[in-house]
Amino acid sequence: MDGSVVLRVADECAGFLDSVVDQDWTAPIPGMEWTVAQVVAHMSECVLWYSIDLAAGERVLDTMEMRVRPESEAIDLVATLRSAAGVLARVVDGMPPESRGWHPHGRADASGFAAMACDEMLVHTADVGHGLGREFAPSAELSDATVRRLFPWAPTDTDRWTTLLWANGRADLPGHERQVDWKWHCAPLDEWDGVNPSKVPDLKA
Repeated sequence: MDGSVVLRVADECAGFLDSVVDQDWTAPIPGMEWTVAQVVAHMSECVLWYSIDLAAGERVLDTMEMRVRPESEAIDLVATLRSAAGVLARVVDGMPPESRGWHPHGRADASGFAAMACDEMLVHTADVGHGLGREFAPSAELSDATVRRLFPWAPTDTDRWTTLLWANGRADLPGHERQVDWKWHCAPLDEWDGVNPSKVPDLKA
């Protein structure tokens, strides 16, 4: 996964968000503690942090307090998301193939950070739709690309958008166990050990 996919996902998500900027973004999202505006601000923050984390390498760089103001106008929050995605796309495409960055789920490479950003944007845009009573349904191609990169244990013969929501613990998938305490595989795919990490006991518990 490269920067072009990040930009395509951002375009689909921002297009949906643009279509609902005239609605009440202070509305709470059912099942979450955030409002619509807070979720959209969070999306941009995540995407920007991934740019920093990838550029910083494998050290934990927590010197900044990055915040997108949710009280901003809705149209400006959407523009911020597009801008953040543009930054990440350029960082992803500009890094050497061997580059890694720190993430709690593993030593992510550029494609891993790109995929995590896509996952954040797609799933949280669906949350926004849920909060506003509108359905967001991204393309199967982009949903599949995100599933395959971050959740290699996910079934391949199911609806791709539903499968992505299932992998994120957001939906049921007939014939498959509900995902709880899910995790991404953000390291290179050839380092996956063949196990769904949510099934691995937490030895720190």
